[in-house]
Amino acid sequence: MKFGFGIPSRGPLANMESISHITIGGEKLGFDIVTVSDHIVVPRSIDSIYPYNETGEFAGRADGEYLEQLTTLMAIASITDRLRLLTSVMVLPHRSPVLTAKILATIDVLSNGRLDVGCGVGWMKEEFDAIGAPPFEERGAVGSEYLKAFKELWTSENPSFRGNYCNFSNISFLPKPVQKPHPPIWVGGESPPALRRAASLADCWYPIGSNPKFPLDTPKRLTNHIERLRGYAEGYGRDNSEIDIAFSVNWYSAQNSNERTRWFTGNPSEIVADIEQMASIGVNHLVLSFPGDTADEILEDMSYFQDHIGSQIHT
Repeated sequence: MKFGFGIPSRGPLANMESISHITIGGEKLGFDIVTVSDHIVVPRSIDSIYPYNETGEFAGRADGEYLEQLTTLMAIASITDRLRLLTSVMVLPHRSPVLTAKILATIDVLSNGRLDVGCGVGWMKEEFDAIGAPPFEERGAVGSEYLKAFKELWTSENPSFRGNYCNFSNISFLPKPVQKPHPPIWVGGESPPALRRAASLADCWYPIGSNPKFPLDTPKRLTNHIERLRGYAEGYGRDNSEIDIAFSVNWYSAQNSNERTRWFTGNPSEIVADIEQMASIGVNHLVLSFPGDTADEILEDMSYFQDHIGSQIHT
């Protein structure tokens, strides 16, 4: 099992000193993955429902601050040696596809092949409108087409593509990514369309377990979704072994207490059992949330996890 953590991209810790402290510390502690989230602007008025909590309220609307994802990831690449660099997740329709493919290829080259492209199609219509993205209602088709364009640019010596949202031909696209055939594509989302996108185009399915519309907060629910993913993959003529499974636990909380409210909460021995059960159903990458008011506080929680939980995993 590979373990990941996120860095602050908004608020008082969204600065190079704090990000460096957390990231370098996480690498030294033995974590495998560092993640950066994605918003370009935060509209002052949001009617769209945030999909990953019960209230539907987006916490990021309070201050409206966000570091840009891809430039932040490159800064992190420059101060690390081993960590995988995961966009978690990049909203595909937010950026033009050819330029995005170039930026991602550059990150992969300059990090010596450490990029994982976590991606989704977004949930906030108001942000789409503000940045002039393709129509929100067509975001699924846009995202799938952009992924196909990325692959063409990353793998073809003479890339050419003709679609509804992206067209190019007679161009040179160099350098190619270090990773072959291309950086792994991790498709996020829990809905049937997201599962089909992962089954047809992804190297890894990467859901978040806290979506109340499509909850994945028990082993049975997650297993059912994985079986559905595999069924879709067979329908697309893909070998299920080609599709890895990752999982984001944005509610993780370890404490020495007898109270256990849900999966991935409770005392360390209970969470060790949760992780081993997750590994038994095919999950190989686990991204955890370590909130805190200071960089030292976040690192303290990360160290506690590795000492009391990560070091006890035998799968």
